[in-house]
Amino acid sequence: MSTGIPFPNLAPEIFSIGLFGFEFALRWYALAYIVGIVIGWRLVVLALRRPTIWAKDTAPMTPAQVDDLLTWVIIGVIAGGRLGYTLLYQPAYYLTHPAEILMVWQGGMAFHGGLLGVILAVYLFCRKGGHPIASTADMMALGVPPGLLLGRVANFINAELWGRPTDLPWGVIFPGEFAQSCGQPFGELCARHPSQLYEATMEGVLLGGLLILMAFRWNALKRPGLLAGTFFAGYGFARFVVEFVRQPDAQFQTLDNPLGLALHLNGYGLTMGQILSLPMILIGLGLILYTRRKGADATA
Repeated sequence: MSTGIPFPNLAPEIFSIGLFGFEFALRWYALAYIVGIVIGWRLVVLALRRPTIWAKDTAPMTPAQVDDLLTWVIIGVIAGGRLGYTLLYQPAYYLTHPAEILMVWQGGMAFHGGLLGVILAVYLFCRKGGHPIASTADMMALGVPPGLLLGRVANFINAELWGRPTDLPWGVIFPGEFAQSCGQPFGELCARHPSQLYEATMEGVLLGGLLILMAFRWNALKRPGLLAGTFFAGYGFARFVVEFVRQPDAQFQTLDNPLGLALHLNGYGLTMGQILSLPMILIGLGLILYTRRKGADATA
């Protein structure tokens, strides 16, 4: 495994400054969140300013109301992502160290938990303001892919969440003792799948491009729930596929389970990411079928 592309000379921090005895740093991951939210927000506002593309020629809310919703979404992402990680991936550790659950700066966020947090936040916001839930879900689905794209690129820059070892020519030699510990002969380097970039392409570029075409060119917003269903099914499928080459979570790996499968029997099974993606695929397909039966311009 000595062949591969050397990891570029990138640091997790864009820059840092010292002020009053403290050091403040802007990290790529934080910038990805900020820019991703801004792009998604602007994309949503662009769609809301075209009421004729929505069901009944009526947008689910005004651009000003999206600003209020954004606060709810940010809280949902952070709270849901953190709780999802602690409950799904390291419950035993955080049950004995409950104070660390709030230490989000130490890392540890789960997309599926963040998604559930956002779903709950959007549902409560719609109930409070009387907004149509299905069309609001479509609106949210349209705005999510830019954040997914930039977030996965930031994962690559941080040299984290890399893939399994590979001898393919585009394998990347990630730095760090853990990344270089893959059972290769002494003195050789370990190249791994750049699974972060696979996800950035599938979840951000391909899925995001499809949703934009559906919303602005193919009148999909006339069928409330269709965009949301496509997002759920598309993301779930992309994540399920990438899990085959993504390095499993260390807490699931044992001598008897080197692939890190969370559910397995006789060497076959599913990773935690695949288990959590299956319901997304089924929900997404269910929404797509429901909207096809209901027809265009149905009540949102």
